[in-house]
Amino acid sequence: MTALTTHIEQPTMDDYPTRKDHTPALLYRKDPTFWGDRGSGPLDAATAESYEANGYLQIESLITADELESCRGELDRLSGDEELKNDERVVVERSCDEVRSIFEVHEISGVFGELVRDPRIVDRARQILGSDVYIHQSRVNSKPGFSGTDFFWHSDFETWHAEDGMPRMRAVSISIALSDNYEHNGSLMIMPGSHKTFVSCVGETPDDHYRESLKKQQIGTPDQSSLSILADQNGIDVMTGPAGGAIMFDSNCMHGSNGNITPFPRANVFVVYNSVENTCETPFAAPQRRPYFLGARDFTPV
Repeated sequence: MTALTTHIEQPTMDDYPTRKDHTPALLYRKDPTFWGDRGSGPLDAATAESYEANGYLQIESLITADELESCRGELDRLSGDEELKNDERVVVERSCDEVRSIFEVHEISGVFGELVRDPRIVDRARQILGSDVYIHQSRVNSKPGFSGTDFFWHSDFETWHAEDGMPRMRAVSISIALSDNYEHNGSLMIMPGSHKTFVSCVGETPDDHYRESLKKQQIGTPDQSSLSILADQNGIDVMTGPAGGAIMFDSNCMHGSNGNITPFPRANVFVVYNSVENTCETPFAAPQRRPYFLGARDFTPV
């Protein structure tokens, strides 16, 4: 494992206060969405403008059929590794022993390690963020048929800001589909345009909050009134599409997914790229940082 960065900067001014008041609030975004050059890179100007407006973009076909088969085989291998289930980086479903998420998967697996460093992905992230990038977090997610549970509405940036110390909205996530995504098997849902508004959440972050939040998050989840306002303003897009495709979305997009009660499993590789100019500091609303496998402290560029 790469040596960790140990120096902790003092937090900068907090433009996105959260978990500090008893009343939720909707705050204007103070950061750009598309930081790079719209005319130079794998994304054309029209795609860049759409990403800036909606907060996400879809890639219908990102990896080849052979690469998809390799990734599926590797996920099966990791999910069936009983010894690996004792690792803190592995989260199982609340109601059964099936794997829900495997974190830091780019370090655990050579197959996924190669994928998250692929120029087809990294070059897009660099263009969106306007700088070199490092991997803030990686994981594979599984929603087995009949038993896959939901992920409630949330902004990833709210957690990364509060608990990891990420100062600005200068990170992008990519979800690469390892199975077909239907409207009915727990596909990702995004409120387009919601990335322009930061939802300040209520509730103080307890010690070791991550242990509970990985199975079911409660602190850091937006209130129903704020969600209703964002949904009324922006609507909800359901991200369906074939295996091998991908979705890239802004760190502050309001998103979530339903449980999967169908026979059709859903799985994806999820990677967070953060700008090397936006490295994490002291948490803005937590007593200590989360473990390195949730919020990296090695800021080496990909």
